[in-house]
Formats: sequence, structure tokens, C-alpha cells
Amino acid sequence: MTKERIEHIIASGEGIRVEFKKSKRKLNKDAFDSICSFLNRDGGYLVLGVKDDGRIEGIDEDAVQLILDSIATNSNNPLKLKNKM
Repeated sequence: MTKERIEHIIASGEGIRVEFKKSKRKLNKDAFDSICSFLNRDGGYLVLGVKDDGRIEGIDEDAVQLILDSIATNSNNPLKLKNKM
């Protein structure tokens, strides 16, 4: 995905297919609710490092791997990702 595409998604704001999470140092605990919602619909974009109002805050560089590991680990946890239909 290009920088321009990400900027466009952020500029368009949150909606049924776009969710912003601050996640500066760690993954927000409700991020997996958003992921489940996307999985139960037509997909979507979870944009980390962005506040709800669309302001880009970024992610601390030393936290990126921790966040990626958390996504990978919890994606394989049926208690985190379960069909809510």
C-alpha cells in the first residue's frame, strides 16, 4: 500500500471499513473487536498510530515488533478471534 493511499484512508475518516487505533506503544485491547468486525463483514482497514480524530501520532519504533508479535499471537487465539455472528 502506498503512502498516498494510507493518507487518503486517514483523510476519509473512520467508518464501517476503517478504524483508527492510537497504539503508540502497544496494541489497544479493543483492536481485536475491530478485526473480528472486519472478518465478519467485507474486510476493512485497521490503521495503527492514528487517533480517533485522524491525527497521526505514530508508533514508537521500539514497539513495532511487539505490536506485530501481539497481532500474530492473538490471531491464533480462539478466545480473541471468534465468530460473533
